[in-house]
Amino acid sequence: MSFRVVRQSKFRHVFGSNLKREQCYDNIRVSKASWDSTFCSVNPKFFAVIVESGGGGAFLVIPHTKTGRVTPDHPLVAGHKGPVLDIAWCNHNDNVIASASEDCTVKVWQIPDGGITRTMTECVVDLVFHQRRVGIVLWHPSAQNILLSAGSDNNVCIWNVGTGECLLNFTLPELVLSGCWNWDGSEVLFTCKDKKIRRVDPRDGTVEEEAIAHEGSKGARAIYLKNGLVFTTGFTKHSERQYSLRAPGHLDDPIVMVELDTSNGVMFPIYDPDTNLVYLCGKGDSVVRYFEITPEPPFVHYINTFQTPDPQRGVGFMPKRGCDVSTCEISRFYRLNNNGFCQVIPFKVPRKSELFQEDLYPDTQADIPALTADEWWTQKKNADPVMMSMADGGGSTNQQEELVVSKTTPNILNKAIPTGGAASGSSPLAAAGPSEADMKKLTAMVLDECHRQIQEATGKQQGKIDELNAEIRKLKAMIVKHETRIRTLETKNKEQEKQLISQGIHLNNNGHGGEDLDPDEV
Repeated sequence: MSFRVVRQSKFRHVFGSNLKREQCYDNIRVSKASWDSTFCSVNPKFFAVIVESGGGGAFLVIPHTKTGRVTPDHPLVAGHKGPVLDIAWCNHNDNVIASASEDCTVKVWQIPDGGITRTMTECVVDLVFHQRRVGIVLWHPSAQNILLSAGSDNNVCIWNVGTGECLLNFTLPELVLSGCWNWDGSEVLFTCKDKKIRRVDPRDGTVEEEAIAHEGSKGARAIYLKNGLVFTTGFTKHSERQYSLRAPGHLDDPIVMVELDTSNGVMFPIYDPDTNLVYLCGKGDSVVRYFEITPEPPFVHYINTFQTPDPQRGVGFMPKRGCDVSTCEISRFYRLNNNGFCQVIPFKVPRKSELFQEDLYPDTQADIPALTADEWWTQKKNADPVMMSMADGGGSTNQQEELVVSKTTPNILNKAIPTGGAASGSSPLAAAGPSEADMKKLTAMVLDECHRQIQEATGKQQGKIDELNAEIRKLKAMIVKHETRIRTLETKNKEQEKQLISQGIHLNNNGHGGEDLDPDEV
């Protein structure tokens, strides 16, 4: 009689490894804000991290091609008047990022493909409604240009960033600590300071269900899984950290509730819907634990722990489109340390074959919206995210539109993106030539670059001229000094001659007849 002792799973041997230091990021002045945030956001093009900045708030945006030490004068995205508390890349455009700040505003920025070359202060759209600091921004998973923001005034706003208008705002009973859309974007899950988790309809603000999540008063977090279940992390009354798995409709009766350890750091659950893996990253921890969610008991299976020597300040998670399928990489973390070092940690499944592994890479979320903002809000449609195959190596499935700063309403973000890769090539938007605003922006950029290069060349020449003038002044001073000394010596010589003549001693001047020597005579 045979029986299986070890659970069968493709991800049982997943392991994390550190990349070399030169492939990571160093010298980052990570924000010291007390707000419980990951301080970091990653997409297949850029790595963004909130940094310390004098006189306002700023964050750093670095292309993945530029690794290593970050220069102290690296350009920043610095348009906020208060510290930045949260940032989030758009799911459907890898060049668009939203930021929330203590100055009560939410701003949406367009980052050029190569990264920024000078400090950016002009955003695409400024979203103003909140009366107190804004700590959370969340993009809709399938609808274009729908953004959620939550602030310390207990208000939650649903924005259409294409027009810059607040579609809906509603108030929750307590401060919002975290939020998460479900798979098709028809519900939002919030954890609040009153220890409760709430399921809310984002189109009317109705609280569909609420329940006590964890008994501890410290920050809890909750996320939706792809199958509709809810995964939460929090604390007991005695500061013991725990996680739980719950079903909507029965949030007060957890399916699984497990205590992990005793610590003060808030645990951030990071979910990979393609593999059903949940990674737990605690603030101040030096470990990353990861679990697999399955339909069979005990439902949440512990896999392994990735151990590092330094405590983490924040963490970023790369979408599956940015992973390297040739090395069987299923996830990648960007781990911020207190000393300014960002450690890049790929998680891989050990496989001998270098061919594409179909069982490890099911279709993943594409960067194409399934709905427009009008379809989601006005027509009240719901749709799962558009999926794409990883067989061709991932990346971007459509050419991203160049966003232009425009003060009119609706703004450039409101343009509909075609819902298919083939359609993007035949789109009238793609076929149209550059607009007048594009040409003006390009002309201004060229003129600025020429002006900068001329100033740089002029500065170098001026430096050489200043060096030559300084050397000439030194030589002139030396000549004056020697002339003064010669005159002094000649005067003393004449006085001594007069004294000798008065004493009756005749001098032999070697035929010069008592005349002074010329300077060129020897």
